[in-house]
Amino acid sequence: MTLTINSTAPDFEANTTEGRIRFHDWLGDSWAVLFSHPKDFTPVCTTELGRMAALKPEFDKRGVKLIGLSVDPVENHARWSVDIAETQGTAPNYPMIGDSDLKVSKLYGMLPEGAGETSEGRTPADNATVRTVFVIGPDKKIKLVLVYPMSTGRNFHEILRVIDSMQLTAKHKVATPVDWKQGEDVIILGSVSDDDAKKQYPEGWKAPRPYIRIVPQPK
Repeated sequence: MTLTINSTAPDFEANTTEGRIRFHDWLGDSWAVLFSHPKDFTPVCTTELGRMAALKPEFDKRGVKLIGLSVDPVENHARWSVDIAETQGTAPNYPMIGDSDLKVSKLYGMLPEGAGETSEGRTPADNATVRTVFVIGPDKKIKLVLVYPMSTGRNFHEILRVIDSMQLTAKHKVATPVDWKQGEDVIILGSVSDDDAKKQYPEGWKAPRPYIRIVPQPK
């Protein structure tokens, strides 16, 4: 199954470190970040889970729920969280899905159907493709997909930046330019005519080219 931007995030039931959930019910009307890991007790993932826990207040401010997944049983996650707390300073403070039957990894296209039916005996290398970040909107649609190699830690500040952009552009008819950060200038969408743009931006805009109309970030 290939999931792309605007695909509906597949629903599923799974055990997590905070009890059993049905994913779409858990999502409710929130944004969410689902980020996956190939196996418990792996070094790069240990740093990522701790950093995401430390950044959770920033995601909370934006109305974004966090949920992790690792290809191991929930009981292993509980033991792993002790290591994460001791080495990273913060234990996971969000649910972690146990995917010991590989069902969610397959459902989200991170493992092939022929990968088997159990995490037992599988190494991190066997699950190397379970290193994906999905950002999901309140409409249950996938808004962003990022896939990382096992040797490269993820940049969660970039995920926050992208969420800021997506939440802004979902509300206003603008796009954000390269390296944009919260509070910086934005670009009026090409689908907005000059006449309509003048109604929203009566003070006008900067236009180095007719198709690049730059305005302050809308409030």
